[in-house]
Amino acid sequence: MSDFAHAFTFIGDNAHLLVQKSLDTLALSGAALGIAIAIGLPLGVWLGHTRRASFLVINASNVLRALPSLAVIALGLAFLGIGFTNVMFALVVLAFPVILTNAYAAVEGVDPDVVEAARGMGMKPLEVVTRVEMPLAVPLTFAGIRTAAVYVVATSPLAGFVGGGGLGDIIVNQPQYRLAGVLAAAIVITLLALATEIGLALVQRALTPRALREQAEAPAIGPATREIAA
Repeated sequence: MSDFAHAFTFIGDNAHLLVQKSLDTLALSGAALGIAIAIGLPLGVWLGHTRRASFLVINASNVLRALPSLAVIALGLAFLGIGFTNVMFALVVLAFPVILTNAYAAVEGVDPDVVEAARGMGMKPLEVVTRVEMPLAVPLTFAGIRTAAVYVVATSPLAGFVGGGGLGDIIVNQPQYRLAGVLAAAIVITLLALATEIGLALVQRALTPRALREQAEAPAIGPATREIAA
């Protein structure tokens, strides 16, 4: 019997264990993503609204993206010790730049004429942000959240190296769970990441204003535009 066949046998024989570890993984991922959204989304929207500090935002995000999550976990051992908090911090560092950059680019990219029209109608700055810029920025902003969520779920098994719990406990413990258990946990992580992507894509579609949805789904009319070379 192949290793993958043994993995599916392991899933059938240890469903309760895998469900519990999956819930732990989702709790860790949800906490990290929630913190990253709570910090990165308002900051990105505000910076995009003011249209300032683009150099700082882009470069700071690039620096954080360059940090390997395992290195962040290792550095965090001196301050946060081992366990849930350390891994959560590393996952926040992973998700924050994506959310910040997308939110900034989405709001900054709103048509200035639309913003000026809203101001001309007497809208206050907060109303311009909440009623004009943020609704128009939903597709790109939520794309950043989707990407960050998939990154976080897929990276969460690193928690197994420092006692953070979740499916990582199985992946790093081959002597106890054998190769079948490691592959089974990897399969479950993959399914969780796919489910996260699909679920958030549906949420994004529901939150996107109808006019923007219809515009995105409408077939192109006229001559094809030339692709810009990468």
